[in-house]
Amino acid sequence: MAKYQRILLKVSGEVLAGKSTFGIDPEKVAALCEEVAEVARAGVQIGLVVGGGNFFRGVAAAAKMMDRVAADHMGMLATVINALAMQDALEKSGIPTRVMTAIQMHSVAEPYIRRRAIRHLEKGRIVVFAAGTSNPYFSTDTAATLRGLEIHAQLVAKATRVDGVYDKDPLTNPDAVKFGEIGYSEVLTRNLRVMDASAVAMCRDNQLPIMVFNLNVRGNIMRMAMGEPIGTLIHAEPHAGAGTSS
Repeated sequence: MAKYQRILLKVSGEVLAGKSTFGIDPEKVAALCEEVAEVARAGVQIGLVVGGGNFFRGVAAAAKMMDRVAADHMGMLATVINALAMQDALEKSGIPTRVMTAIQMHSVAEPYIRRRAIRHLEKGRIVVFAAGTSNPYFSTDTAATLRGLEIHAQLVAKATRVDGVYDKDPLTNPDAVKFGEIGYSEVLTRNLRVMDASAVAMCRDNQLPIMVFNLNVRGNIMRMAMGEPIGTLIHAEPHAGAGTSS
């Protein structure tokens, strides 16, 4: 039986590009959505937030010359493209899915209305939240945390390319040490950058746990939902002796 009944899953846009650096890899999206669908079939209610990096990174150089607000709105629109791709793949996996956008575009998706989103979840539908918060200067990490709090999720699960939170970048430091669990304040004090500081602080202030885990291992989304210790749990300050694990 799943440990969590309602989860907010945050996935980076780059994941959808697969081995490419730009765009959407249909096979990668289909494989990811089949995993998410398996968790939904197990009775877990899932809200999804997908980044837009697979599109927006491609225009990032040009965006540096742009007004920040305009560039951020471009990034938000990129998340809508990804959300529609996820919806298509999830429904092909047999799971009814709704895309809700913070920027209204009625011909494409539903506007984000909190009570309607919760109702969709209660009916067994996956809800993909797109267009961030509709506000510039806020990342998709912050949008994921906000949506997680609004829908009363029990966990924000951040899917990454590493298997948890380390004391330094494990991709460039072979001696990096992984945390099995860690407190919100320590993440902020150490400036570990696993999520935006504003997102971590919001979770801390509202006691919403964060799980950071490796998305590239098949079955990890289900393991996370079942409560298996597959990554790093960020929550209220852990008891003395909780320590780290390599």
